[in-house]
Amino acid sequence: MNKLSIRKKILKLRKKKYSKNLSISPSKLLKFLERKRLKSKIIGGYYPFNYELDILNILEIFEKKNYFISLPKIAKSNQMDFFQWSFKDPLRINKFGIPETTSNKKVYPNILLIPLVGFDNQLNRLGYGGGFYDRYLSKVQDKHKIIRIGVGFSFQKIKNIPINKHDKKLDCIITERKIIE
Repeated sequence: MNKLSIRKKILKLRKKKYSKNLSISPSKLLKFLERKRLKSKIIGGYYPFNYELDILNILEIFEKKNYFISLPKIAKSNQMDFFQWSFKDPLRINKFGIPETTSNKKVYPNILLIPLVGFDNQLNRLGYGGGFYDRYLSKVQDKHKIIRIGVGFSFQKIKNIPINKHDKKLDCIITERKIIE
């Protein structure tokens, strides 16, 4: 199967199976990050859209634990960067219908929570097909160490994601059931 057909199949399944009751454990994620012994604690999150796993509760817990939270913004050039955000700050809807921060304070997360359309046990990720995260990681990976954490539902796992030279592997994947490292 090619990426497009896999993407269509999983997105249809995700819409059908989506439940607000499914969430990931903040304590499991915190324990995983504690093992990494990070010097700075800047999280690049995402605002859930299109039946993605909702991570807002986790971002809120991290904010209370003095992590800095950031959300992506997409520029007119289709380049993505991360900007500081707090739950007290306003959001606006971008051209894709996704809420994004109004902040202009660019930050470089060292922890990136990346939404998944699909994933496999080899830590490969299938996204929406726009390449935003892959381009962002290519742009910053030489200057900034980033822990790349894929976030999705366990039913989004497939045997093998077809990959190409531009695709970036994840460091781990967290679902409502487990962490895959």
